[in-house]
Amino acid sequence: MKRPLLPKHARMLSSLGENIRLARLRRELSSEQIAERAGIARGTLVKVEKGDEGVALGIYFRVLIALNMADDILLLAKDDILGRKLQDIGLTTRERAPKRAQ
Repeated sequence: MKRPLLPKHARMLSSLGENIRLARLRRELSSEQIAERAGIARGTLVKVEKGDEGVALGIYFRVLIALNMADDILLLAKDDILGRKLQDIGLTTRERAPKRAQ
């Protein structure tokens, strides 16, 4: 059984969809044009622009490609702040060896 998204996460996905829609409108492209360029149905693009969680990440990527925004996908999870903190906690500092007497 699929767990529903928390409201905060649903809003984030909805915001992503809205950003994609605004990018399309700024380029003065119709939903039909982007759907055709992305190789998807217009209905699927509508779901993307609404931030539907059931749409595969690959479809979002195809839409970004059609909008000439493919490099934006590289910004996802770029700066893993929590992961870095956890990694730093696990690092052990070695004690320095005593200096040799000359």
